[in-house]
Amino acid sequence: VRFAFGFADDPFDKPPCRGCSSYLTEPYVKCAECGPPPFLLCLQCFTRGFEYKKHQSDHTYEIMTSDFPVLDPNWTAQEEMALLEAVMDCGFGNWQDVANQMCTKSKEECEKHYMKHFINNPLFASTLLNLKQAEEAQHNETAIAFHPADDPPRPTFDSLLSRDMAGYMPARADFEFDNYAEWDLRDIDFVEDDSDILHALKIAVVDIYHSRLKERQRRKKIIRDHGLINLRKFQILERRYPKEVQDLYETMRRFARILGPVEHDKFIESHALEFELRREIKRLQEYRAAGITNFCSARTYDHLKKTRDEERLKRTMLSEVLQYIQDSSACQQWLSRQADIDSGLTPTVPVPSNSGKRSAPPLNLTGLPGTEKLNEKEKELCQMVRLVPGAYLEYKAALVNECNKQGGLRLAQARALIKIDVNKTRKIYDFLIREGYITKA
Repeated sequence: VRFAFGFADDPFDKPPCRGCSSYLTEPYVKCAECGPPPFLLCLQCFTRGFEYKKHQSDHTYEIMTSDFPVLDPNWTAQEEMALLEAVMDCGFGNWQDVANQMCTKSKEECEKHYMKHFINNPLFASTLLNLKQAEEAQHNETAIAFHPADDPPRPTFDSLLSRDMAGYMPARADFEFDNYAEWDLRDIDFVEDDSDILHALKIAVVDIYHSRLKERQRRKKIIRDHGLINLRKFQILERRYPKEVQDLYETMRRFARILGPVEHDKFIESHALEFELRREIKRLQEYRAAGITNFCSARTYDHLKKTRDEERLKRTMLSEVLQYIQDSSACQQWLSRQADIDSGLTPTVPVPSNSGKRSAPPLNLTGLPGTEKLNEKEKELCQMVRLVPGAYLEYKAALVNECNKQGGLRLAQARALIKIDVNKTRKIYDFLIREGYITKA
Protein backbone atom coordinates (compact mmCIF):
# COMPACT_ATOMS: atom_id res chain seq x y z
CA VAL A 1 0.00 0.00 0.00
CA ARG A 2 1.38 3.40 -0.94
CA PHE A 3 0.19 6.89 -0.10
CA ALA A 4 0.21 9.68 -2.70
CA PHE A 5 -1.08 13.19 -3.22
CA GLY A 6 -4.69 13.53 -4.22
CA PHE A 7 -6.41 16.16 -6.35
CA ALA A 8 -7.46 19.65 -5.29
CA ASP A 9 -10.50 20.44 -3.11
CA ASP A 10 -12.77 21.18 -6.07
CA PRO A 11 -14.78 17.97 -6.60
CA PHE A 12 -15.12 18.72 -10.30
CA ASP A 13 -11.34 18.39 -10.64
CA LYS A 14 -11.52 14.68 -9.70
CA PRO A 15 -12.56 11.90 -12.09
CA PRO A 16 -15.59 9.89 -10.95
CA CYS A 17 -15.42 6.50 -9.26
CA ARG A 18 -15.35 3.63 -11.77
CA GLY A 19 -17.74 1.61 -9.61
CA CYS A 20 -20.57 3.97 -8.62
CA SER A 21 -19.69 7.04 -10.80
CA SER A 22 -19.83 9.31 -7.73
CA TYR A 23 -17.31 12.13 -7.30
CA LEU A 24 -14.30 10.99 -5.31
CA THR A 25 -13.45 12.40 -1.91
CA GLU A 26 -10.22 11.72 -0.10
CA PRO A 27 -9.13 9.18 0.80
CA TYR A 28 -9.84 7.01 -2.25
CA VAL A 29 -8.06 4.09 -3.97
CA LYS A 30 -6.07 3.90 -7.21
CA CYS A 31 -5.20 0.55 -8.78
CA ALA A 32 -1.42 0.23 -9.22
CA GLU A 33 -1.69 -2.35 -12.03
CA CYS A 34 -4.42 -0.91 -14.29
CA GLY A 35 -4.04 2.11 -16.52
CA PRO A 36 -3.59 4.46 -18.07
CA PRO A 37 -6.08 6.01 -17.66
CA PRO A 38 -5.96 5.57 -13.87
CA PHE A 39 -8.50 3.19 -12.37
CA LEU A 40 -9.95 4.99 -9.31
CA LEU A 41 -12.44 3.67 -6.74
CA CYS A 42 -14.15 5.16 -3.73
CA LEU A 43 -13.72 3.38 -0.40
CA GLN A 44 -17.25 1.84 -0.57
CA CYS A 45 -16.64 0.18 -3.96
CA PHE A 46 -13.16 -0.91 -2.87
CA THR A 47 -14.45 -2.61 0.31
CA ARG A 48 -17.06 -4.62 -1.62
CA GLY A 49 -14.37 -5.86 -4.06
CA PHE A 50 -15.58 -4.15 -7.25
CA GLU A 51 -14.12 -5.71 -10.43
CA TYR A 52 -14.37 -4.38 -13.99
CA LYS A 53 -12.86 -5.88 -17.19
CA LYS A 54 -9.14 -6.48 -16.44
CA HIS A 55 -9.31 -5.03 -12.91
CA GLN A 56 -9.38 -7.66 -10.21
CA SER A 57 -10.00 -7.20 -6.51
CA ASP A 58 -6.61 -8.70 -5.61
CA HIS A 59 -4.58 -6.08 -7.53
CA THR A 60 -2.10 -3.91 -5.66
CA TYR A 61 -3.38 -0.43 -4.92
CA GLU A 62 -2.46 3.06 -3.69
CA ILE A 63 -4.37 5.13 -1.17
CA MET A 64 -4.75 8.65 -2.55
CA THR A 65 -4.84 11.16 0.28
CA SER A 66 -3.35 14.51 1.23
CA ASP A 67 -3.86 14.09 4.98
CA PHE A 68 -0.19 13.81 5.96
CA PRO A 69 2.52 16.38 6.78
CA VAL A 70 5.09 17.43 4.21
CA LEU A 71 7.05 20.47 5.43
CA ASP A 72 5.51 21.08 8.86
CA PRO A 73 3.94 18.56 11.30
CA ASN A 74 0.99 20.92 11.85
CA TRP A 75 0.28 21.38 8.13
CA THR A 76 -1.12 18.61 5.94
CA ALA A 77 -0.32 18.28 2.28
CA GLN A 78 -3.89 19.34 1.48
CA GLU A 79 -3.39 22.55 3.46
CA GLU A 80 -0.05 23.15 1.70
CA MET A 81 -1.75 23.03 -1.70
CA ALA A 82 -4.61 25.18 -0.44
CA LEU A 83 -2.09 27.80 0.78
CA LEU A 84 -0.31 27.91 -2.59
CA GLU A 85 -3.63 28.24 -4.42
CA ALA A 86 -4.76 31.01 -2.05
CA VAL A 87 -1.51 32.96 -2.54
CA MET A 88 -1.88 32.57 -6.30
CA ASP A 89 -5.51 33.78 -6.18
CA CYS A 90 -5.16 36.60 -3.61
CA GLY A 91 -1.60 37.73 -4.28
CA PHE A 92 1.56 37.66 -2.18
CA GLY A 93 1.21 39.78 1.00
CA ASN A 94 -2.60 39.69 1.23
CA TRP A 95 -2.44 37.30 4.16
CA GLN A 96 -5.87 38.11 5.55
CA ASP A 97 -7.54 37.18 2.26
CA VAL A 98 -5.37 34.05 2.08
CA ALA A 99 -6.49 33.02 5.58
CA ASN A 100 -10.15 33.69 4.73
CA GLN A 101 -9.88 31.44 1.65
CA MET A 102 -8.16 28.64 3.57
CA CYS A 103 -10.54 28.79 6.59
CA THR A 104 -8.30 26.45 8.64
CA LYS A 105 -5.36 28.76 9.43
CA SER A 106 -5.00 32.28 10.77
CA LYS A 107 -3.38 35.22 8.99
CA GLU A 108 -0.18 35.00 11.09
CA GLU A 109 0.11 31.24 10.57
CA CYS A 110 -0.22 31.57 6.80
CA GLU A 111 2.39 34.32 6.58
CA LYS A 112 4.88 32.62 8.91
CA HIS A 113 4.56 29.23 7.21
CA TYR A 114 4.84 30.63 3.66
CA MET A 115 7.88 32.82 4.44
CA LYS A 116 9.64 30.02 6.31
CA HIS A 117 9.10 27.14 3.89
CA PHE A 118 8.66 28.79 0.47
CA ILE A 119 10.72 32.00 0.62
CA ASN A 120 13.57 31.52 3.13
CA ASN A 121 13.89 27.75 2.85
CA PRO A 122 17.59 26.91 2.17
CA LEU A 123 16.52 23.53 0.76
CA PHE A 124 15.13 25.16 -2.37
CA ALA A 125 18.30 27.22 -2.90
CA SER A 126 20.51 24.14 -2.56
CA THR A 127 18.23 22.23 -4.94
CA LEU A 128 18.56 24.96 -7.56
CA LEU A 129 22.33 24.99 -7.05
CA ASN A 130 22.51 21.22 -7.52
CA LEU A 131 20.45 21.46 -10.69
CA LYS A 132 22.76 24.16 -12.06
CA GLN A 133 25.87 22.13 -11.20
CA ALA A 134 24.38 19.03 -12.83
CA GLU A 135 23.62 21.02 -15.97
CA GLU A 136 27.18 22.38 -16.08
CA ALA A 137 28.60 18.88 -15.55
CA GLN A 138 26.87 17.68 -18.71
CA HIS A 139 28.97 20.08 -20.80
CA ASN A 140 32.34 19.62 -19.11
CA GLU A 141 33.63 17.17 -21.74
CA THR A 142 32.53 19.19 -24.78
CA ALA A 143 35.12 21.26 -26.64
CA ILE A 144 34.03 24.88 -26.16
CA ALA A 145 36.43 27.62 -27.21
CA PHE A 146 34.55 30.39 -25.42
CA HIS A 147 31.55 30.83 -23.13
CA PRO A 148 28.78 33.43 -23.05
CA ALA A 149 29.84 36.43 -20.95
CA ASP A 150 28.33 36.23 -17.47
CA ASP A 151 29.45 39.68 -16.36
CA PRO A 152 30.19 41.79 -19.47
CA PRO A 153 31.86 45.19 -19.33
CA ARG A 154 29.67 48.21 -18.79
CA PRO A 155 30.81 50.81 -21.34
CA THR A 156 29.34 54.27 -21.63
CA PHE A 157 26.62 54.80 -24.19
CA ASP A 158 27.78 55.17 -27.81
CA SER A 159 31.44 54.62 -26.95
CA LEU A 160 33.84 52.59 -29.10
CA LEU A 161 33.62 49.62 -26.74
CA SER A 162 29.82 49.89 -26.75
CA ARG A 163 29.78 49.65 -30.54
CA ASP A 164 32.18 46.70 -30.43
CA MET A 165 29.67 44.98 -28.11
CA ALA A 166 26.83 45.51 -30.63
CA GLY A 167 25.37 48.36 -28.58
CA TYR A 168 24.90 46.18 -25.49
CA MET A 169 23.28 47.96 -22.54
CA PRO A 170 24.03 46.02 -19.31
CA ALA A 171 21.44 47.84 -17.22
CA ARG A 172 18.69 46.65 -19.58
CA ALA A 173 20.41 43.41 -20.73
CA ASP A 174 19.43 44.47 -24.23
CA PHE A 175 20.95 45.68 -27.49
CA GLU A 176 20.43 48.67 -29.70
CA PHE A 177 18.93 46.75 -32.60
CA ASP A 178 16.40 48.58 -34.72
CA ASN A 179 15.25 50.78 -31.83
CA TYR A 180 12.82 52.75 -33.97
CA ALA A 181 10.77 49.80 -35.24
CA GLU A 182 7.81 50.89 -33.08
CA TRP A 183 7.62 54.32 -34.70
CA ASP A 184 5.73 52.87 -37.67
CA LEU A 185 2.93 51.74 -35.32
CA ARG A 186 2.49 54.84 -33.19
CA ASP A 187 -0.17 56.42 -35.45
CA ILE A 188 -2.01 53.22 -36.46
CA ASP A 189 -5.50 52.80 -35.07
CA PHE A 190 -7.96 50.17 -36.26
CA VAL A 191 -11.47 51.68 -36.51
CA GLU A 192 -14.68 50.39 -38.00
CA ASP A 193 -14.79 53.11 -40.69
CA ASP A 194 -11.58 51.87 -42.37
CA SER A 195 -11.91 50.75 -45.95
CA ASP A 196 -10.76 47.29 -46.96
CA ILE A 197 -7.62 48.69 -48.58
CA LEU A 198 -6.72 50.82 -45.57
CA HIS A 199 -7.37 47.91 -43.22
CA ALA A 200 -5.16 45.61 -45.33
CA LEU A 201 -2.45 48.31 -45.36
CA LYS A 202 -2.48 48.55 -41.56
CA ILE A 203 -2.30 44.76 -41.28
CA ALA A 204 0.72 44.79 -43.62
CA VAL A 205 2.45 47.39 -41.40
CA VAL A 206 1.85 45.19 -38.34
CA ASP A 207 3.24 42.17 -40.22
CA ILE A 208 6.36 44.18 -41.12
CA TYR A 209 6.75 45.15 -37.46
CA HIS A 210 6.50 41.48 -36.43
CA SER A 211 9.20 40.52 -38.93
CA ARG A 212 11.47 43.24 -37.51
CA LEU A 213 10.85 41.94 -33.99
CA LYS A 214 11.79 38.42 -35.12
CA GLU A 215 15.00 39.70 -36.71
CA ARG A 216 15.84 41.66 -33.57
CA GLN A 217 15.32 38.54 -31.44
CA ARG A 218 17.36 36.42 -33.85
CA ARG A 219 20.35 38.75 -33.62
CA LYS A 220 20.17 38.92 -29.84
CA LYS A 221 20.08 35.13 -29.64
CA ILE A 222 23.14 34.78 -31.87
CA ILE A 223 25.15 37.24 -29.76
CA ARG A 224 24.13 35.64 -26.48
CA ASP A 225 24.57 32.03 -27.62
CA HIS A 226 28.03 32.59 -29.11
CA GLY A 227 29.36 34.78 -26.29
CA LEU A 228 29.91 37.83 -28.50
CA ILE A 229 28.89 40.38 -25.87
CA ASN A 230 32.45 40.65 -24.54
CA LEU A 231 34.17 41.00 -27.91
CA ARG A 232 37.65 41.65 -26.47
CA LYS A 233 37.59 38.45 -24.42
CA PHE A 234 36.35 36.56 -27.49
CA GLN A 235 39.24 37.90 -29.58
CA ILE A 236 41.82 36.93 -26.93
CA LEU A 237 40.50 33.37 -26.84
CA GLU A 238 40.54 33.21 -30.63
CA ARG A 239 44.26 34.12 -30.77
CA ARG A 240 45.24 30.93 -28.97
CA TYR A 241 44.76 29.02 -32.22
CA PRO A 242 47.60 28.69 -34.76
CA LYS A 243 47.60 31.13 -37.67
CA GLU A 244 46.20 28.56 -40.10
CA VAL A 245 43.29 27.73 -37.78
CA GLN A 246 42.62 31.44 -37.22
CA ASP A 247 42.28 31.90 -40.99
CA LEU A 248 39.84 28.99 -41.11
CA TYR A 249 37.91 30.44 -38.17
CA GLU A 250 37.64 33.80 -39.92
CA THR A 251 36.31 32.09 -43.05
CA MET A 252 33.82 29.85 -41.22
CA ARG A 253 32.55 32.53 -38.84
CA ARG A 254 29.58 33.32 -41.10
CA PHE A 255 28.34 29.73 -40.69
CA ALA A 256 28.43 29.78 -36.87
CA ARG A 257 24.82 30.94 -36.63
CA ILE A 258 23.73 27.88 -38.65
CA LEU A 259 25.63 25.25 -36.64
CA GLY A 260 25.05 26.72 -33.20
CA PRO A 261 27.71 27.66 -30.61
CA VAL A 262 28.67 24.19 -29.35
CA GLU A 263 28.72 22.47 -32.75
CA HIS A 264 30.69 25.34 -34.28
CA ASP A 265 33.28 25.19 -31.50
CA LYS A 266 33.58 21.43 -31.93
CA PHE A 267 34.15 21.98 -35.65
CA ILE A 268 36.95 24.51 -35.03
CA GLU A 269 38.51 22.43 -32.26
CA SER A 270 38.53 19.35 -34.49
CA HIS A 271 40.33 21.29 -37.23
CA ALA A 272 42.84 22.62 -34.70
CA LEU A 273 43.49 19.06 -33.57
CA GLU A 274 43.83 17.95 -37.20
CA PHE A 275 46.37 20.72 -37.81
CA GLU A 276 48.44 19.64 -34.81
CA LEU A 277 48.32 16.00 -35.90
CA ARG A 278 49.35 16.84 -39.46
CA ARG A 279 52.27 18.91 -38.18
CA GLU A 280 53.38 16.08 -35.90
CA ILE A 281 53.03 13.52 -38.72
CA LYS A 282 55.11 15.72 -41.02
CA ARG A 283 57.82 15.96 -38.34
CA LEU A 284 57.83 12.19 -37.85
CA GLN A 285 57.98 11.63 -41.61
CA GLU A 286 61.03 13.91 -41.77
CA TYR A 287 62.70 11.81 -39.06
CA ARG A 288 61.86 8.58 -40.89
CA ALA A 289 63.18 9.95 -44.21
CA ALA A 290 66.45 10.80 -42.42
CA GLY A 291 66.67 7.22 -41.08
CA ILE A 292 65.89 8.11 -37.45
CA THR A 293 64.09 5.45 -35.43
CA ASN A 294 64.06 6.85 -31.86
CA PHE A 295 63.45 10.20 -30.20
CA CYS A 296 66.95 10.38 -28.70
CA SER A 297 68.37 10.47 -32.21
CA ALA A 298 65.63 12.92 -33.20
CA ARG A 299 66.85 15.45 -30.63
CA THR A 300 70.39 15.15 -32.01
CA TYR A 301 69.02 15.56 -35.53
CA ASP A 302 67.14 18.75 -34.58
CA HIS A 303 70.29 20.22 -33.01
CA LEU A 304 72.40 19.43 -36.08
CA LYS A 305 69.70 20.79 -38.38
CA LYS A 306 69.69 24.08 -36.50
CA THR A 307 73.47 24.27 -36.80
CA ARG A 308 73.31 23.56 -40.55
CA ASP A 309 70.70 26.32 -41.03
CA GLU A 310 72.95 28.80 -39.21
CA GLU A 311 75.91 27.82 -41.40
CA ARG A 312 73.78 28.12 -44.52
CA LEU A 313 72.74 31.63 -43.43
CA LYS A 314 76.40 32.62 -43.01
CA ARG A 315 77.22 31.35 -46.50
CA THR A 316 74.28 33.35 -47.87
CA MET A 317 75.62 36.51 -46.21
CA LEU A 318 79.07 35.77 -47.68
CA SER A 319 77.62 35.40 -51.18
CA GLU A 320 75.77 38.67 -50.62
CA VAL A 321 79.07 40.40 -49.79
CA LEU A 322 80.71 38.93 -52.89
CA GLN A 323 77.94 40.39 -55.05
CA TYR A 324 78.58 43.85 -53.63
CA ILE A 325 82.40 43.82 -53.97
CA GLN A 326 82.32 44.89 -57.62
CA ASP A 327 79.87 47.74 -56.86
CA SER A 328 81.61 50.09 -54.42
CA SER A 329 78.44 52.09 -53.71
CA ALA A 330 76.37 48.99 -52.93
CA CYS A 331 79.23 47.57 -50.84
CA GLN A 332 79.39 50.80 -48.81
CA GLN A 333 75.63 50.67 -48.20
CA TRP A 334 75.81 47.04 -47.09
CA LEU A 335 78.68 47.76 -44.68
CA SER A 336 76.75 50.69 -43.20
CA ARG A 337 73.72 48.50 -42.75
CA GLN A 338 75.72 45.79 -40.97
CA ALA A 339 77.33 48.40 -38.71
CA ASP A 340 73.88 49.71 -37.75
CA ILE A 341 72.70 46.20 -37.00
CA ASP A 342 75.76 45.44 -34.85
CA SER A 343 75.26 48.68 -32.89
CA GLY A 344 71.59 47.91 -32.29
CA LEU A 345 70.25 50.66 -34.56
CA THR A 346 67.65 50.36 -37.29
CA PRO A 347 69.28 50.49 -40.74
CA THR A 348 68.63 53.81 -42.44
CA VAL A 349 70.30 53.13 -45.80
CA PRO A 350 68.22 51.01 -48.19
CA VAL A 351 70.02 48.00 -49.62
CA PRO A 352 69.35 46.63 -53.10
CA SER A 353 67.91 43.13 -53.25
CA ASN A 354 70.00 40.04 -54.01
CA SER A 355 68.77 39.99 -57.58
CA GLY A 356 70.22 43.46 -58.17
CA LYS A 357 66.83 44.96 -59.13
CA ARG A 358 66.27 48.62 -58.42
CA SER A 359 63.21 49.86 -56.55
CA ALA A 360 60.16 50.61 -58.70
CA PRO A 361 60.06 54.18 -60.10
CA PRO A 362 57.30 56.60 -59.00
CA LEU A 363 53.94 56.09 -60.67
CA ASN A 364 53.13 58.41 -63.58
CA LEU A 365 49.68 59.92 -62.87
CA THR A 366 49.29 61.56 -66.27
CA GLY A 367 45.90 60.68 -67.76
CA LEU A 368 44.76 58.54 -64.84
CA PRO A 369 41.12 59.20 -63.78
CA GLY A 370 40.71 61.03 -60.49
CA THR A 371 44.07 62.81 -60.66
CA GLU A 372 42.39 66.21 -60.88
CA LYS A 373 40.68 65.59 -57.49
CA LEU A 374 44.01 65.27 -55.65
CA ASN A 375 46.08 68.02 -54.14
CA GLU A 376 49.86 68.14 -54.56
CA LYS A 377 50.62 66.15 -51.41
CA GLU A 378 48.12 63.47 -52.33
CA LYS A 379 49.60 63.23 -55.83
CA GLU A 380 53.05 62.81 -54.33
CA LEU A 381 51.73 60.03 -52.03
CA CYS A 382 50.10 58.17 -54.94
CA GLN A 383 53.31 58.44 -56.96
CA MET A 384 55.54 57.08 -54.18
CA VAL A 385 53.11 54.36 -53.05
CA ARG A 386 52.28 53.54 -56.70
CA LEU A 387 48.53 53.77 -56.09
CA VAL A 388 46.07 54.90 -58.77
CA PRO A 389 44.07 58.01 -57.75
CA GLY A 390 40.69 56.25 -58.02
CA ALA A 391 41.68 53.56 -55.53
CA TYR A 392 43.23 56.13 -53.20
CA LEU A 393 40.02 58.17 -53.15
CA GLU A 394 37.98 55.06 -52.30
CA TYR A 395 40.33 54.08 -49.48
CA LYS A 396 40.38 57.64 -48.15
CA ALA A 397 36.57 57.86 -48.10
CA ALA A 398 36.26 54.50 -46.31
CA LEU A 399 38.79 55.47 -43.62
CA VAL A 400 37.29 58.93 -43.09
CA ASN A 401 33.75 57.52 -42.77
CA GLU A 402 34.87 54.87 -40.29
CA CYS A 403 36.80 57.45 -38.29
CA ASN A 404 33.73 59.72 -38.11
CA LYS A 405 31.57 56.81 -36.94
CA GLN A 406 33.91 55.66 -34.19
CA GLY A 407 35.49 58.97 -33.21
CA GLY A 408 38.95 57.68 -34.05
CA LEU A 409 40.69 54.96 -36.03
CA ARG A 410 43.47 52.49 -35.27
CA LEU A 411 45.92 51.11 -37.78
CA ALA A 412 44.57 47.60 -37.26
CA GLN A 413 41.08 48.82 -38.15
CA ALA A 414 42.43 50.55 -41.25
CA ARG A 415 44.11 47.32 -42.37
CA ALA A 416 40.83 45.47 -41.85
CA LEU A 417 39.02 47.97 -44.12
CA ILE A 418 41.67 48.13 -46.85
CA LYS A 419 42.67 44.74 -48.21
CA ILE A 420 45.99 45.73 -49.82
CA ASP A 421 49.65 45.50 -48.89
CA VAL A 422 50.04 46.36 -45.20
CA ASN A 423 52.97 48.71 -45.90
CA LYS A 424 50.89 50.73 -48.35
CA THR A 425 48.04 50.81 -45.83
CA ARG A 426 50.37 52.16 -43.16
CA LYS A 427 51.66 54.92 -45.48
CA ILE A 428 48.10 55.95 -46.38
CA TYR A 429 47.07 55.84 -42.71
CA ASP A 430 50.07 57.94 -41.59
CA PHE A 431 49.48 60.43 -44.40
CA LEU A 432 45.78 60.91 -43.48
CA ILE A 433 46.73 61.32 -39.79
CA ARG A 434 49.43 63.82 -40.66
CA GLU A 435 47.14 65.85 -42.91
CA GLY A 436 44.28 65.88 -40.36
CA TYR A 437 41.75 63.85 -42.35
CA ILE A 438 41.45 61.24 -39.59
CA THR A 439 42.48 60.98 -35.92
CA LYS A 440 43.96 58.14 -33.92
CA ALA A 441 41.64 56.19 -31.61
